[in-house]
Amino acid sequence: MSTNIIETRELTRCYGTRTVVEKLNLSIEEGEIYGFLGPNGSGKSTTIKMLSGLLTPTSGTATVGGYDINYHSEEIKNIIGYMSQKFSLYEDLTVQKDDILELVSLSTYRNHITGALSGGLKQRLALCCALVHNPKIIFLDEPTASMDPVARRELWDLLFSLASSGVTLFVTTHYMDEAERCSSVGYIYNSKLIVSGGPDELKQLRQVVGKGVKRLEILCKPLVKSFNIIKAIPYVKDATIFGQSLHVIIEETIETEKFCEDLKLRSIEISEIREITPSLEDVFVSLTKEAIINLGVTRLDD
Repeated sequence: MSTNIIETRELTRCYGTRTVVEKLNLSIEEGEIYGFLGPNGSGKSTTIKMLSGLLTPTSGTATVGGYDINYHSEEIKNIIGYMSQKFSLYEDLTVQKDDILELVSLSTYRNHITGALSGGLKQRLALCCALVHNPKIIFLDEPTASMDPVARRELWDLLFSLASSGVTLFVTTHYMDEAERCSSVGYIYNSKLIVSGGPDELKQLRQVVGKGVKRLEILCKPLVKSFNIIKAIPYVKDATIFGQSLHVIIEETIETEKFCEDLKLRSIEISEIREITPSLEDVFVSLTKEAIINLGVTRLDD
């Protein structure tokens, strides 16, 4: 028996001649934290609005908690919580919500006016409102966008706790470290679902791993100057700055020792070099480049 609590079948939404979400097929199990990623304007928020019963699809359908979004939008609203990207609560009311304040660590702010709260506290209050009726499914549209790193981690600890109790979470985010925390991840680009699967599974895709190449992480100085020099080396296929290091893809036939020698000849000071597996950012960059070239959708089983 299927345990999927959210399923979409060819779900499509158009505005005039512009297709915002095109033939979206998703299967999300109960208790999952599903991360939904993609650039601004790719269709993430529109997808959430359709699944929440707030927007009617142009074609296709979906079931949320067993209810068809085309016919049972009111029933769906009773079993879901929705936290929008923009804070939308009345700003002249107090925070007071006795039953759930402690869960989201807002007890000390119960008498504060919502408009006076920081961005992170406002997001926590919005989550509090999404949880107040004990929903089975919660849609969170970029919930940590205005939070500092500590507040982000605290919110994710809460999300893990909710998932462990059986609540299903559908989260949009731009942060790769948050995507790594999800049990499954989907990437939508230009209205199309490019790929969907577990983070570790996606890192093994042939489009990402590639044939005849290897990935290296390099700690070197000077960083930006080294980046420009390395990109010009003929056997280097790609390079990007990743924090304080460089992630470089080179031809597999090139020995790491030879690569190091070539860098030293170019006056690049190397403190560390090692072979690495792709990150989720590498996954999405690789698949986006392929999607642009092919103007199509990449499937996980290709």
